[in-house]
Amino acid sequence: MTQSTSEKYDYIIVGAGSAGCVLANRLSADSSNKVLLLETGGSDKSIFIQMPTALSIPMNTKKYAWQFETEAEPFLDNRRMHCPRGKVLGGSSSINGMVYVRGHARDFDEWQQKGAKDWDYAHCLPYFKKAESWAFGEDDYRGVDGPLGVNNGNNMKNPLYQAFVDAGVDAGYLATKDYNGAQQEGFGPMHMTVKNGVRWSTANAYLRPAMKRSNLTVITHALVHEVLFSGKKAIGVNFERKGKHVEVHANKEVVLSAGSIGSPHILQLSGVGAADTLAKAGIEQRHELPGVGENLQDHLEFYFQFKCLKPISLNGKLDPLNKLFIGTRWILNKSGLGVTNHFESCGFIRSKAGLEWPDLQYHFLPAAMRYDGKEAFAGHGFQVHIGHNKPKSRGSVKIVSNDAHVAPAIQFNYLSHQDDIEAFRACVRLTREVINQPALDEYRGEEIQPGTSVQTDEEIDRFVRSAVESAYHPSCTCKMGEDAMAVVDSQTRVHGLQGLRVVDSSIFPTIPNGNLNSPTIMLAERAADLILGKTPLAPSSASVTISDDWQQQQRLKLPVR
Repeated sequence: MTQSTSEKYDYIIVGAGSAGCVLANRLSADSSNKVLLLETGGSDKSIFIQMPTALSIPMNTKKYAWQFETEAEPFLDNRRMHCPRGKVLGGSSSINGMVYVRGHARDFDEWQQKGAKDWDYAHCLPYFKKAESWAFGEDDYRGVDGPLGVNNGNNMKNPLYQAFVDAGVDAGYLATKDYNGAQQEGFGPMHMTVKNGVRWSTANAYLRPAMKRSNLTVITHALVHEVLFSGKKAIGVNFERKGKHVEVHANKEVVLSAGSIGSPHILQLSGVGAADTLAKAGIEQRHELPGVGENLQDHLEFYFQFKCLKPISLNGKLDPLNKLFIGTRWILNKSGLGVTNHFESCGFIRSKAGLEWPDLQYHFLPAAMRYDGKEAFAGHGFQVHIGHNKPKSRGSVKIVSNDAHVAPAIQFNYLSHQDDIEAFRACVRLTREVINQPALDEYRGEEIQPGTSVQTDEEIDRFVRSAVESAYHPSCTCKMGEDAMAVVDSQTRVHGLQGLRVVDSSIFPTIPNGNLNSPTIMLAERAADLILGKTPLAPSSASVTISDDWQQQQRLKLPVR
């Protein structure tokens, strides 16, 4: 039985994640707007969410994350891959690794080239700055007045962090003081969304302050079944809560911010998508949009693991007594190892000469462990997470049932493109060059993974197929643009429909070179201005630094546009 409420809202936002919390804050800032935010999950107040070092727990907990699993991936030995998505206030920003990477300037110029008008770097940079409160001061690239706290954790106190950066420079690569500033390429400190020792999710940064407003209503444990339409106009949504169905209506717009799995799935549940996909799921088509659920992209990565010759790695802190001490210190004064995600240095390089911008990313960890937080081996070690960030493989999200409780079929087709395979060969060979530099001589022990026996293309390919994991960056399934497969236009409006937008990482035309939380927040900041009819922030004239050839480290100043 469906209950229809007489209460109307101006805006209904579906999903309280990285984008939805931003929208809830910005749209409700005008007291004349009545805003409803719906979230399937519940509270984010758990210590395991708020304490940065506990990041592996919420990601692997059913209460806080959709524990999606892909179909058998044909180019990864038919493995089914873990694909967790946030199901809690803050969404994936409450379960992610808190790594803050905007992407390369050329990633956003690429969006414009793909048909997303005025989404080039010049137009995006002001919104990155608007969102951010950077701990180390304002400049042309960094903001200090935004809600999102960004810093460097414990500022690379462990000597392994700097040794990794120095090894990259020894190998002939650039150093960069700020990869989110003028120059992404190179090795340097890594940034994280942590403030005062606490995970600074969008729930903490944007939603919690806005929840004090009387014109914002937040309903948790609400599973949206479909968007409601009158003809081609979205007029509300049907959601389920505590076994009851409720219809709520919007005077102005419905905005889907359910993420790159959830948003296309809700569109398909609502009859918006490709005719054959909908028909197979027993859903009557309302509006033909063949691109819904297509163009799925993600980042893969694997761990390069080494034994450490000195007893300085975090492997010495993984026993129950040390974990208790770390947790107690964090609870008492928000200090110590509990305040960091431990990814405090990084690198961005190119897999081969001739590329205009980097396509490989390093996260350095002064420990050797698995993503679930368990030790990889006895003794001390360190590891480098390495992945190819500009994949050409494409997948899909397809509805399989008209029951909203049934997960869609997720197929990434990882490594289906030969260029992606070759990029991962470069990951292995280039990383060995970096790790074997003099800067790491006093720390570097035996190579544990992949192991020195893995040398030929065939051996590397076999290892990669068996060892790569998702970096948890699904995106691009409702892409922005004007071609036949585009789902939304450059204003984030769904093509051919009225009163309906999608605002989250699903509308990225292509995946950026980096982690996705930061560009998703930026996108939502800019989309909020578009929704409210505000004049967008003026484009930036700041330049970006691009080395002409990574081997020679020649620097060439190029204009942003």
